[in-house]
Amino acid sequence: MNNKVDRLVRAAVVLAGLAASAALWWPLSAAAVRVKEVASVQGVRSNQLIGYGLVVGLDGTGEQNAVTAQSLSALLQSLGVTLPAGVQPQGRNTAAVMVTAELPAFAQPGQTIDIAVASMGSAKSLRGGTLVMTPLRGADGQIYAIAQGNLIVGGAGASAGGSKVTINHLSAGRIPGGASVERAVATPLHEGDMLQLDLRAADYSTARSVANAINLAKGDGSAFAVDGRTVQVRVPPGQARVGFMADIENLAVQLEKPAARVVLNPRTGSVVMNEAVTLAACAVAHGSLSVTISSTPVVSQPNALAGGQTVAGEKADIAITQQGGALVNMPAGTQLTDVVKALNALGATPQDLLAILQAMKAAGALNAELEVI
Repeated sequence: MNNKVDRLVRAAVVLAGLAASAALWWPLSAAAVRVKEVASVQGVRSNQLIGYGLVVGLDGTGEQNAVTAQSLSALLQSLGVTLPAGVQPQGRNTAAVMVTAELPAFAQPGQTIDIAVASMGSAKSLRGGTLVMTPLRGADGQIYAIAQGNLIVGGAGASAGGSKVTINHLSAGRIPGGASVERAVATPLHEGDMLQLDLRAADYSTARSVANAINLAKGDGSAFAVDGRTVQVRVPPGQARVGFMADIENLAVQLEKPAARVVLNPRTGSVVMNEAVTLAACAVAHGSLSVTISSTPVVSQPNALAGGQTVAGEKADIAITQQGGALVNMPAGTQLTDVVKALNALGATPQDLLAILQAMKAAGALNAELEVI
């Protein structure tokens, strides 16, 4: 009897250990995400940089204008070469370019970042060019990086005898690691005893879930939701903030069902809807109307002895075709698959769906918010 009890106790201990370990390795549910995927620390962000520079070494595909000549003269003068008065550099091996980059958070002097280079004038191609030293400035006008290097242009082109062939885009390129950081941007990560998490999308349920997850892991009162997009987090005194934030950003957050939304793009005919979209029962009829106008040139040629003049005119034929749309009964759908099946039953094109969805929304049959991009 004692042996049986011992076996039962050992089995219970093993099952408890498996249950505890399962919480660590078992995959999260579909609606569970980490804090880092829905929020970011206020002030910890990237900064845009911009600069004006020159690309040299082009094989006659550059430009020759007053701006490029003035810039090249100023560059030569800074290097100790002074041109005679009234003399401007000649040739089409130079191009004026705009250089842009993104300075990531916590970037330190000496580190390198990627840059993008784009022609500002009439240069035909930047392929094979070299960007000379270009300062990159931030929104405050300060220099944060210096760019220089050989361009990588993902394209090719050739022209001869009035014919031209171009593959991809030749007036823009990139330089991986082409800029060296010269100045760091201060971040509020180590300032004060409070940190602010900014949600990527405003949602009261998500803000509450993030605050609850932090309080459950770090103790009550560690975090509280200020509004639908902001969560304040209290940092314990004496604790390393890097380790503290590493723990917080990996906490699992259970998201609520998102708000129903349908996104329409009338330029491309795209229709995208999320899983929360539902449909009430309705009847829809949609027909297409097409107008065709054809013009045929007509020449009136009078008799040779009549003494009249030849008159050119046009004969226009206008045809209007309307395809009748049958009235289709669309049942109520509580899942995305049901809504898709109901819309497919109409047999309408994506362009037609743009008008149908707007009409259904006006009729109160579409339980979703329409957003046109």
